Amino acid sequence: MSTTESPSNFDNLEKMPIRDLLSGINAEDKTVPYAVEKAIPQIEKLVTGTVERMQKGGRLFYIGAGTSGRLGIVDASECPPTYGVPHDWVIGLMAGGDPAIRKSIEFAEDDTEQAWKDLQAYQISDQDVLVGIAASGKTPYVIGGVQKARAEGILTACITCNHDTPLAAAVDIPIEVVVGPEFVTGSTRMKAGTAQKLVLNMLSTATMIGLGRVEGNRMVDMQLSNNKLVDRGTRMIMEQLSIGREEAQHLLQQHGSVRKAVYAYRQNS
Repeated sequence: MSTTESPSNFDNLEKMPIRDLLSGINAEDKTVPYAVEKAIPQIEKLVTGTVERMQKGGRLFYIGAGTSGRLGIVDASECPPTYGVPHDWVIGLMAGGDPAIRKSIEFAEDDTEQAWKDLQAYQISDQDVLVGIAASGKTPYVIGGVQKARAEGILTACITCNHDTPLAAAVDIPIEVVVGPEFVTGSTRMKAGTAQKLVLNMLSTATMIGLGRVEGNRMVDMQLSNNKLVDRGTRMIMEQLSIGREEAQHLLQQHGSVRKAVYAYRQNS
């Protein structure tokens, strides 16, 4: 039996007081970062390879099914607003397509050929990176996709929550974050999903920093898509240039990003 399917450390959940349920879930969640820590060397390899390829025009792809697929799509969709990158730099795909983001598509994950077909719509090439995400490490959609990609010379990696899985064997860089049994047996949207989200955060954030999309600790290329972000950008400019709010806001509106505003001010000073 795989670790993700092994029995919970807790039983008779339906009889537990709410406080005990919450405390038990929290106790299990606390173990996740320690499991992720053990995978840092492999995550480092993936970030290094991804930055190298993206610096040359490559892209980062995620494929998955269910919770794993949705997590990849979330991570990909947050890169453009956070770092001001084009929408085709990081691309998330999942079994069943976009309708599966909200509603499970039965048996979509069991097709070993579909992921490669989905990737062909984006003309994936050996300049790109493909990360297969599957808590079980056995999802046919994901395994089929990375196997074909690797055969085509594409750098492949995976994020899984079991040891020695078919998925890990199929990729160049396996990232195995084994978090143990779920609080509700087999419910991998819980600890396994949290672990995958943490790894994805590390991968995309470190990659974007490596690509120069952060200065100091600031998202200087973020999209100004709401008032909160306009205010954040204004404060960044105020702090970097030691100027007043009105002038900073004018610069931001004029140039469209913190980076461009600061650069223009310094060029003209």
